[in-house]
Amino acid sequence: MNKDKKKQEGGSGKGRSLLKNPRVNDFLQSIAFLTPSVLGVMMFFIVPFGIVVYYSFIRSPNDPEFMGLQNFVDVLHNSSFLTAAKNTGTFAAISVPLAVVLSLCLALLLEQKIPGKSLFRTFFLSPMMVPVASVVLIWQVIFHAKGTLNQFLALFGGQAIDWLKSPYCQLVVVVLFLWKNLGYNMILFMAALANIPKELLEVADVEGASAAHKFFHIKLRYLSPTVLFVTILSMINSFKVFREVYLLTGDYPYEGLYTLQHFMNNTFLSYNFQKLSAAAVLLALVMVVIIALLFKVEDIFGKDVEG
Repeated sequence: MNKDKKKQEGGSGKGRSLLKNPRVNDFLQSIAFLTPSVLGVMMFFIVPFGIVVYYSFIRSPNDPEFMGLQNFVDVLHNSSFLTAAKNTGTFAAISVPLAVVLSLCLALLLEQKIPGKSLFRTFFLSPMMVPVASVVLIWQVIFHAKGTLNQFLALFGGQAIDWLKSPYCQLVVVVLFLWKNLGYNMILFMAALANIPKELLEVADVEGASAAHKFFHIKLRYLSPTVLFVTILSMINSFKVFREVYLLTGDYPYEGLYTLQHFMNNTFLSYNFQKLSAAAVLLALVMVVIIALLFKVEDIFGKDVEG
């Protein structure tokens, strides 16, 4: 009896001493704090995406016959998907580099001593506070067939253009995208510029380095992680431009504005979940490849300034 009691006391004592270990205690606290987030990510992201992957390989949710890659082949031969993919890729290829380069130029400009710097900064940050519906309303007033821009062009003898149903339609949305996103990207670059070691720039000045040399050999090297982050963020936002385009043009816009999100939304409304899932998986794979390439480029370009 006494031996059993001593064993129990010894075991409980060992458990208490284990809990008093700082490393074990920190580990348990970390698990406790991370568990809600991990469960949330699994419930709302990982599990739903797993279901999407499953749907992409079957005939339909009601007929779970394994189809192999047939759904992907059907999507890749679908003319609507090809049009949407071309438009989305073209829009991202134009808007993302512009969003990165222009916001970096604005940050470099605001780094200088110029008059009205606060007003200039406020002008580019104000779109972040404007609701999307208000922005769309402004764009409709400006770019409508009888809108402000056409009225202005008429003063110089120009012909009216229905901008959202013309070859210039993507240009209209690119301007909208830049107007909405340049301010936030600019703030990110301004914060990164403020963290560049001043000693390096002072040494470069003493050595007589030009402004271009300092930018490409010092500033851009330290800005490479921020450039990567802003590029990925802008790319994600470019895929989310469907919201503005949908409010401007509806379910079936002019062909040049028909994006992957339109295709997925219309496919969802027609209950063609296997086609929708295959398209979503293809889009996810393309995004993963692009982001992996961006990380590789940043690793090569910025590895000499790490640490």
